[in-house]
Amino acid sequence: MLTKRIQPMIFQARRLYVEVMFQVMGRALQAVSEVDKTVNKEAEALPDGFLFEMMVMPDGARLIVEHTGLGRFKYHGDSAPRPVDLSIQFKHIAHAFLVLSFQEKTSVAFANDRMLVDGDISYAVRMTRVLNRLESFILPKLIAERAVKEYPADLGLPEKLISAARIYLKVATNFVETVRAS
Repeated sequence: MLTKRIQPMIFQARRLYVEVMFQVMGRALQAVSEVDKTVNKEAEALPDGFLFEMMVMPDGARLIVEHTGLGRFKYHGDSAPRPVDLSIQFKHIAHAFLVLSFQEKTSVAFANDRMLVDGDISYAVRMTRVLNRLESFILPKLIAERAVKEYPADLGLPEKLISAARIYLKVATNFVETVRAS
């Protein structure tokens, strides 16, 4: 009886967590593209105007970013100005929660058939590398090593701390600007 009452609350908590994480990740993708040259180099190979979406199927939380050129991303929230070029879709909220709570690596989730890729696989691999780089910056090393396929060997503590601070500052600024605009 108690389990039947708790299950909907757990589902709602996971859904809220995933929605918040998508908002943070979208803003952080924009920020890391302004801070890190490695991310810029990865993103430069994407066509200008390239739209990337990460979402929970069938019509759940989502984040959309656009490559605006010169290796920079712009966060569009959860609505795309036009059809997306690449969509990474979690099959269920529980699968998204596992990845976004850093209990399962993205590569493991894909191998376990918990997500789909709709679009060019080479772009998906590139975006996964960008996401891994972002997570390496903004997460403590112990957690980042669990979240990404391979933690960057060249990422020293001073660079990590300075870049993480700059990314978090840009994310916070973006949140404040969004609140002011609405």
